[in-house]
Amino acid sequence: MKIATFNINGIKARIEALPAWLTAAQPDVVCLQEIKSVDEGFPRGLFEDMGYRVETHGQKSFNGVAILSKLPLEDVTRGLAGDDSDEQARWIEATVIGTRAVRVCGLYLPNGNPAPGPKYDYKLAWMERMRARVIELLATEEPLVFCGDYNVIPQAMDAAKPEVWLNDALYLPQSREAFRRLLHLGLTDAFRARNPSPGQYTFWDYQAGAWERNNGIRIDHHLLSAQAADLLRDVQIDKQVRAGDKPSDHVPIWISLDA
Repeated sequence: MKIATFNINGIKARIEALPAWLTAAQPDVVCLQEIKSVDEGFPRGLFEDMGYRVETHGQKSFNGVAILSKLPLEDVTRGLAGDDSDEQARWIEATVIGTRAVRVCGLYLPNGNPAPGPKYDYKLAWMERMRARVIELLATEEPLVFCGDYNVIPQAMDAAKPEVWLNDALYLPQSREAFRRLLHLGLTDAFRARNPSPGQYTFWDYQAGAWERNNGIRIDHHLLSAQAADLLRDVQIDKQVRAGDKPSDHVPIWISLDA
């Protein structure tokens, strides 16, 4: 089972690039972030014609997450519990039925800038709500995949120029500590489990020639429960997508599970 995550930074802007990548990469499941579309406006027919079931949790103009799957989906749920006043579309879950069932949670974690401030408070509170949901799901003892744009740079090695990010919400100590609190529940950072080398990124800003200079950061992650980590076969970043026509500032990252 090949499970990818891809912040597409707007489905309208990526209406050609996304299908092209899907055709080339052939993932079984894709968690999308920043679709920037209401559910009714998402071009589901395009992806259904490619063999994908489409489940969205959309929002007008910004945010929005989706799951595309060639495999059957069960128990699709939308939204992260813990704050009834939160209307931002950032979380979607489904059980993917392959040779075994895998619970996949697609997430778009808040950016949090400017920090300090209410946006950063929301980010940290959202991460604590996520932690509570992870604890609930871990009790099922099923293979779990939590993937998406975490908007967290876990370590200095995950940025080409970590010193530039010292005061940014993506790299502040509280953000990285909250990320470690997730790992300490027993989750595995799939990419780091297979690739300990620095210089591996999933995001390059559109400004200042960041892509050309490889001035990137790694903020898109798959965190796996122990049951899913045992099934991990491969993990790769499709870096070449950033050099394509009308690219997102993120690139896809995918894992392969024996499931």
